Amino acid sequence: MCERTAVLSELNGSIDARIMFIGEAPGRKGADQTRVPFSGDQSGKNFDRFLQSIALNREQIFITSAALCNPRTTSGANRKPSRSELSNCSSFLLRTMELVNPSVVVTLGAVALDALNVIESHKFNLKEAAAKIQRWHGRVLVPIYHPSPQVLASHRREAQQLGDYEVVRQAIDSVCRRPIGSAALSEQSK
Repeated sequence: MCERTAVLSELNGSIDARIMFIGEAPGRKGADQTRVPFSGDQSGKNFDRFLQSIALNREQIFITSAALCNPRTTSGANRKPSRSELSNCSSFLLRTMELVNPSVVVTLGAVALDALNVIESHKFNLKEAAAKIQRWHGRVLVPIYHPSPQVLASHRREAQQLGDYEVVRQAIDSVCRRPIGSAALSEQSK
């Protein structure tokens, strides 16, 4: 992916974020175009809706990907990153994680969860670990499904994904002094 543009900049979020979301790779119609992870396509719209459901916004999080560039087929369609591409990007993922130092890591999909194995080995698989709070690499880990329209249609319906984000909120609340959404709630009560 040498000729591809890496999606990693201040547009990924705050380096002081206490929560980091890790996706698979920038989408051809989304982050590869906008340079903002999970934006510009339906996956991004779904992601924003799920964040809003737990009173979380992009200013409070850092978003990155297991592969920093958009992997494509010869026809130009998105494809899953190969093991070697994930391995090549693992040092960037580790350094990003060390810089941001989040308390909670949320993987969006099986590829992102598998990519963490390069940093520190784990035995989690998405089917069994989805929406369950885990300990990994000195952090809280919550593996959840990717917010893509294909996943919503076939593997994890919207109601289930909304429930998964409630688990993310619980994980954040368990490690942070001030629960997410508390500022928003206090503003609404004024």
